[in-house]
Amino acid sequence: MEYRKLPHGGENISILGLGTSSIQQAGEREIEETVVLALENGINYFDMASAEAKPFAAYGRAMRGSRDKIYYQIHFGADYGTGTYGWTVNLDKIRRSVDWQLRMLQTDYIDFGFIHCIDEASDLSKAEKSGILEYISDLKAQGVVRHIGLSSHTPELVNRVLDMGILDMLMFSINPAYDYRHGDYAIGSVDERMKLYRRCEAEGVGISVMKAFSGGQLLDARTSPFRQALSEYQCIQYALDKPGVLTVLPGIRGKDDLKRILGFCDAPAEEKDYSVLGSFAPADAVGSCVYCNHCKPCPAGLDVGLINKYYDLAKAGDHLAREHYQKLEIKADRCIKCGHCNSRCPFHVDQMARMGQIDAYFG
Repeated sequence: MEYRKLPHGGENISILGLGTSSIQQAGEREIEETVVLALENGINYFDMASAEAKPFAAYGRAMRGSRDKIYYQIHFGADYGTGTYGWTVNLDKIRRSVDWQLRMLQTDYIDFGFIHCIDEASDLSKAEKSGILEYISDLKAQGVVRHIGLSSHTPELVNRVLDMGILDMLMFSINPAYDYRHGDYAIGSVDERMKLYRRCEAEGVGISVMKAFSGGQLLDARTSPFRQALSEYQCIQYALDKPGVLTVLPGIRGKDDLKRILGFCDAPAEEKDYSVLGSFAPADAVGSCVYCNHCKPCPAGLDVGLINKYYDLAKAGDHLAREHYQKLEIKADRCIKCGHCNSRCPFHVDQMARMGQIDAYFG
């Protein structure tokens, strides 16, 4: 398992986490066994936006003795009073739901307390007026909540909350379909979504990824908007390559799904290569580097994708990106203009010209 560090706090988070949206399909015993298997394989990040109340007690039993090794993502607005998921902005219901979740999970603190599902301006207004933001902030001051997060599908709303300066983590839907304007949650243009990812990285806000498979639609050619299926590993790698992303949270139904997902860690690079996207991405995505590294290996040793990422982040205001670039052993000025990267780029980026621009930008 690989880990990425949360900029605001320094926690090392596994690049694969677990979503709970589907795990209620298993029995409680299998849920426990699945969580234990995840722990044994290095997964330490768990999102608790479940479709039902059932998994919480099973998680609590499975995590007994391991609480200091894992991180829970708890949603302030997910209500399980009826036994199934419900969305609410009623502060009293949220208090009761959070207290219940803590009891079931056998913990007295929350690693990541999330403002839940803010997709429209009215949602944010209700969350503010009802006192949810103040409640989470108070719990953080008390040490009950360690970090404040937000779950959303809407770049504009995320930017508004980022402007408040309160976020440490964002849960956002990232996959090729949504980024390229396909599906109900494909909100925002290609550029708008990429700017959001870069802003998060520039400001030290980590991203946990939901809907990496677009609800499974991308995994089947019959339902994929591209009329071509992608694999789970391609979708996971696509998300992990985006700026700011720390972890991907696939929803699993039990041990078999988990074992298959864990195979990502040892899969060869060709099984994770999503360069096929270049053949059916929209016209406005062509010419933009998505850091897929399909251009590797560079004959001169340049890490073309990483150089592009540092450049884009530096332009977005990330001062650390400039420092990271300066520490590279081989920089853009070493490009020999052989054309290898241009010929291999599935998104038709003129990387030779980009290396010249990047060299000039960083001086």
